[in-house]
Amino acid sequence: MSSFKHSVKCVVFLFLFIHYNTFMRTERLYHDYVSAEPFEATVVEERPWEAGGVALVLDKTIFYPEGGGQSGDRGSINGIPLLDVREQDGEILHIVAAGAVLCGPARLVLDAARRRDFTVQHTAQHLLSGTILRLTGKPTVSMHLGDEVNTIDVDAQEIAAGTLTAVEEAAADAIERESPVIIHLCPPEDAASFPLRKVPPRDEEVIRVVEIAGNDFSPCCGTHCTSAGQIGALRVLGAEKYKGMTRVSFIAGRRVLHDSRRLRENADIVSRALKVPAAETGKGVLALLEKTRALELRVNALADAAAEAAATALLEKAELAAGRREGPAAVVERYADAAMEEVLRIGRAAQKRTGAVLVLASERELKFAAFCSAKDCDIRPLLKGPFEQANGKGGGGPSFFQGQFASAGELAAFLSVVDRAGAPA
Repeated sequence: MSSFKHSVKCVVFLFLFIHYNTFMRTERLYHDYVSAEPFEATVVEERPWEAGGVALVLDKTIFYPEGGGQSGDRGSINGIPLLDVREQDGEILHIVAAGAVLCGPARLVLDAARRRDFTVQHTAQHLLSGTILRLTGKPTVSMHLGDEVNTIDVDAQEIAAGTLTAVEEAAADAIERESPVIIHLCPPEDAASFPLRKVPPRDEEVIRVVEIAGNDFSPCCGTHCTSAGQIGALRVLGAEKYKGMTRVSFIAGRRVLHDSRRLRENADIVSRALKVPAAETGKGVLALLEKTRALELRVNALADAAAEAAATALLEKAELAAGRREGPAAVVERYADAAMEEVLRIGRAAQKRTGAVLVLASERELKFAAFCSAKDCDIRPLLKGPFEQANGKGGGGPSFFQGQFASAGELAAFLSVVDRAGAPA
C-alpha cells in the first residue's frame, strides 16, 4: 500500500511539474529550446528599466535568465536586440532598449550559437569541478563563465601542474566515453540520495540535480548538454593563487578549437621569423633572448662610452664657468636630437666628476634634468622661479630636479633664464 501511495504521489507530482509553468506568469521553455527559428509569444507587460531601457514580461519565453553562474541569453524580440534576461521576484524580465515593442504579439529569436557555447562551457565546468573534487578532494567554491575564458575558485592553496594535467586527461576520458548528462527533479526524487558536490538551495520547491555519470552530481538551474561528448574538448589554461584559494582558468568546446587556431597562427609567424620548425619555437625564442641580452650589454657599454665623451665636454664648460665665479657654476646644455634617456646618462656621468650645477635638456622631448653633486648645493632656488613662469610640470629635490614643457618656446624660455642666472659674473 505504501508503495502504491508513493507511486501515486510521483505521478501527481510529475503531472503538476509538467504543467507548473502554466501557473506561472511566464512559461519557461528555455531548457528545451535551442533553435534559431523564430518563436511566437506575447508581451503581457512593459515597464521602464534603468538607463532608459525597457523590461518586458512575456507569457512564455525561450530565453534563459542570468543565474547559476551562467549569463542570460541574447537574441531579439520583434527585431529589437535583447540586452539581458534577469529573474526578479519570480518574474523573468527581458531587457531591451526603448523602441517599438509594445504589449501584444512578439517574435522571439534566440542567439542559438551563443546559447550552445554557454551550455557547453557550463557542462564543462560541472565536469571540471567534479573531476577536481574526485581526484583531489578539493571542492569548487565559486565559478564564472566569461565570454572568452571561464574560471573556478577551488578551496585549495595550490594545485600542482601535474595534478591539473591528470584532471584534464580524466575529463577527456569522460568526453570520449560520452558520459550521459542526466537531469534529476527533486521531488519526486530525493536530493539527499545523491552525493551532491554543493549544498542545494533551500528556497526552491523543485531542485534540479545535474548528474554527469561517474563524475559529478550538482544542483543547478542552468542549461546543459545531454552528454559529456557534446563538450568536445576541455582545456585547462592555468591556475593562480586567489584569496587563499586556487583560481583555475579553462575553456571548452569550439573555444578550444579557436584558441588552438590562434596559437598555431602565432607559432607559424614565430617559426618563419626565427627560421625554426614550429615545434621548436620555444627554443628559438630563448636563443633569440640570449642574443638580445648580449647585444643590450654591448649597446649599453657603447652608450656609456658616448656619455662619458659628452660628459667630458660638459666638464670643460663647467670648469671654465667655475673659474669665473664663487660657488657652484651652472652649465646649461641643449641636445637637439637626443632622447631624454641619453641626456640623463650624460648627466649622471658628468655629475660624478664635478660639483657644478648641470641643466641638460632634450629639445626633441621638451624635457630637462638638473644635477648637482655638491653636498651644500640646493638647485631649487635657481630653477623653481623660471620653471613655474614657463608652466613646467615636474619637480625634485636639492640635488636632482626634472620636468617637461608643453612647447619648445616654453622650454627655450626656461633654459635662457636659467642660463643667464647661472652664468659667471
